[in-house]
Amino acid sequence: MKTYLPKIDKLNRTVDEQPREWHLIDADGAVLGKVATKAADLLRGKNKPTFTPHLDTGDFVVVINAEKVVLTGRKETEKVMSTFSGWRGGQKRFTPADVRAKHPERLVERAVRGMIPRNRLGRQIFKKLKVYAGPEHPHKAQAPAALELA
Repeated sequence: MKTYLPKIDKLNRTVDEQPREWHLIDADGAVLGKVATKAADLLRGKNKPTFTPHLDTGDFVVVINAEKVVLTGRKETEKVMSTFSGWRGGQKRFTPADVRAKHPERLVERAVRGMIPRNRLGRQIFKKLKVYAGPEHPHKAQAPAALELA
């Protein structure tokens, strides 16, 4: 029995399959973790029978209404997120409420980024995620298929 490996061309499209699909996730009233999990699985291609861990076989994902995503419990005000620049005094701490006030799409982006590999492949996969704070998005020409979160 031989292991099947999908063929990838130089433009990063799968050759022996249909082209990459576009999916639309509406995050209005949805829990952040469920949105991020579904998006990460679609980006990596885990929903396909040809999933290969070391290749990018996933689809494009558009997330709209990121400003209306819900965090459970008291995470909105009590969870502490941080970044570090590497310089002395370069540590910044903030809550999801602070992020939502300035850049609400970064809540979803940060959650999805934590669920994909931390290497060149992960950076390549992350570029296929498009997150928008409101209900409008510029990808109508790609006709993204709407997904229901369970």
